[in-house]
Amino acid sequence: MTISARTNSVRVAALYKFARLDGFEALRAPLAAFCCGRGIKGTLLLAHEGINGTVAGSEADIAALVDHLNSIEGLAGLEVKYSAAADMPFHRMKVRLKREIVTMGVEDLDPATSAGTYVAPADWNALISDENTIVIDTRNAYEVSIGTFRGAVDPATASFREFPAWVERHRDQLEGRKVAMFCTGGIRCEKATAYVKSLGFEDVFHLKGGILKYLEQVPAEESLWQGECFVFDERVSVSHGLAEGEAELCRACRHPLTVEDRLSPRYAAGVSCPHCHEVRSDEDRARYAERQRQVELATARGKGPHIGS
Repeated sequence: MTISARTNSVRVAALYKFARLDGFEALRAPLAAFCCGRGIKGTLLLAHEGINGTVAGSEADIAALVDHLNSIEGLAGLEVKYSAAADMPFHRMKVRLKREIVTMGVEDLDPATSAGTYVAPADWNALISDENTIVIDTRNAYEVSIGTFRGAVDPATASFREFPAWVERHRDQLEGRKVAMFCTGGIRCEKATAYVKSLGFEDVFHLKGGILKYLEQVPAEESLWQGECFVFDERVSVSHGLAEGEAELCRACRHPLTVEDRLSPRYAAGVSCPHCHEVRSDEDRARYAERQRQVELATARGKGPHIGS
């Protein structure tokens, strides 16, 4: 889906940093002004525990933003993963204040000081191939549905808030084993390792830079990754080398769809897919069909898509 004039120079930065940010509320307006003044779009989340977000813009403007963030007290050494997009993948710029930069709902966790051991992408294959390692995908089920690491456990969570309860139910599977966790960019698994360590587990590891860094650095012929990696922008997914993937979003339920999903008789662009067809009413589908018609008309007239599409 095209949401801006076509370009070959959109740089996407997925970034985060766990750090004590006293007075983080005061950062909101200046950061929004900095980004909007440079045409940067995306979302940044600020909380007492740090910063998280994904933004896109020109290479020079994204570099300026990263330099600016690294200059803020506590944010030096920001974790950043870069990729490219053929089109601007966001509609607007948002800077939001949150209780957590990635919501788990567990009090008194400090990933900045208590997270598990980082594992570089080059060393990840050896760790997860060890028969004494349990590999856990800390992402949500809809993300896992289009790709994950070979042999990884899928907790089948609908939100990250469900992850602690899943761990509690499966503690016996973790006992006496190495626990290796991963996520898209590194932030969720970093917090997840802090939680698991708080329960008394010691051999806890997480993939540094997440799936994105792995797909960037590990050659496809050596990879243990299967499928594509869901990303939270209009690219929908990326594959090895961080090339844009083939997945698309169902505009009715926002579930990522593989090529096979889109071949299903229950798929209609903008209206339904195999994941939502049975739980939507005829009235819902009629409403979605009208919205899709308006999107197609706007595109045909050269006005671009509706923001809600």
